[in-house]
Amino acid sequence: MKKRIVTVVGCLCLVSAFVFGSPGADTGTGGKTYPTKNITMICPWAAGGGTDAVLRALSAAAAKQLGVSITVENKTGGAGAIGHAAIKNAKPDGYTVGMITFELNSLPQQGLIDFTYTDFDPLIRVNSDAATLTVKADAPYNTIAEFVAYCKENPGTVSIGNSAPGSVWHIGAGLLANETGIQVKHIAFEGAAPAVTALAGGHIQAVSVSLAEVKSQLDAGNVKCLGIMDTQRSFLYPNIPTFIESGYNITYSTWRGLALPKGTDPAIKKVLIDAFTAAMNDPDFVSQAQNLNLNLAYLSSDDFTAFLKDNFEAVTKTLKETHLLDE
Repeated sequence: MKKRIVTVVGCLCLVSAFVFGSPGADTGTGGKTYPTKNITMICPWAAGGGTDAVLRALSAAAAKQLGVSITVENKTGGAGAIGHAAIKNAKPDGYTVGMITFELNSLPQQGLIDFTYTDFDPLIRVNSDAATLTVKADAPYNTIAEFVAYCKENPGTVSIGNSAPGSVWHIGAGLLANETGIQVKHIAFEGAAPAVTALAGGHIQAVSVSLAEVKSQLDAGNVKCLGIMDTQRSFLYPNIPTFIESGYNITYSTWRGLALPKGTDPAIKKVLIDAFTAAMNDPDFVSQAQNLNLNLAYLSSDDFTAFLKDNFEAVTKTLKETHLLDE
C-alpha cells in the first residue's frame, strides 16, 4: 500500500487579520506590528539530518508569510538537550522559535534534562517519520530475518548507529534488539547524518534512523534498507517491506514540531501558528518534503499539546520495557 503525504487543509484565518493586524500582531510598541525584525529558528540537531532539512524548508515557506527572514541555527549536543534548552531559555518575545523533537519526551526520564514538554508553548506538529533498519549495500544479509540470524550467530559484534544516547533512534535500536532478542552495540552520534555517513564508510554495520535520513545514500546505492517500522510501506520506496509483514510486530516513529519559550504573548503565538500552518500548504515546501520522503503529519496547537502528553507517557513505558533506563 502506498504511503500518502498528509498535508494541512485550509489557509490563514481571516479573523486574525482584523484582530491582530496584517501581517502580524500589535505588540503595543508605538503601533508597530509583529514581526518587526528577523526571527531565529533553533534546530537541536546537526545540519544535513532530517530535522534540519524539514526545518529549513518550512522556515523558508513561513518567511514568505511573515515578511521577514528566518535564520536556522543548529545548536547540537547532549542528545538534543542543548538545543531544546536554548529554545526553552530564549526570551519569549516571538523572535526565537524552535523545532522540538521526540527527544524532548525521552531525555527527562533519563535525567539528561530538568524540564519537559510542559515548559514550552507548542505551535504545530510538522511531521512523523518511521525508523528503518538500514545496512551497507554489500552486507551479507538482505532481509530483517537474515540480519537477526546474523546477529544471533555473532552476539555483541554488530554495531548499530543512532542519534545519541537516549535519542529517538537509540530507543528505536533498543526496541529492535528487545523485540528480536539480539545483542548489538549501540554507537552514539550527534544526529542521524553523521551516523549514516559512518555506515556508508563501513565504520558501523547498521543504523536505525528514518528513511528520509538515509535517502541520499540509498539513492546512491551505498546502503540498503531491510525494513521500515511503519504500518505501511513508503510511497517512494514501495519495495522496502514493513517489519510487520516481515513477521516482527514493531512500529516506531519520531516526530517533529514547532514551539516557543513558555509565556510568549498569545497574539504573537497566533501569528506564528497561522504563518507556519500556511507554510505547511506551500507548494514548494510540500514538494521538498515529498522529495526528502518526509511524512507530513500536521497537528494544531491544541492537538499537538495533547499529543505531547500522550507521547511522553508512551515513551516512558517503552524506555522501561527495553531497559534502556538501566544502561
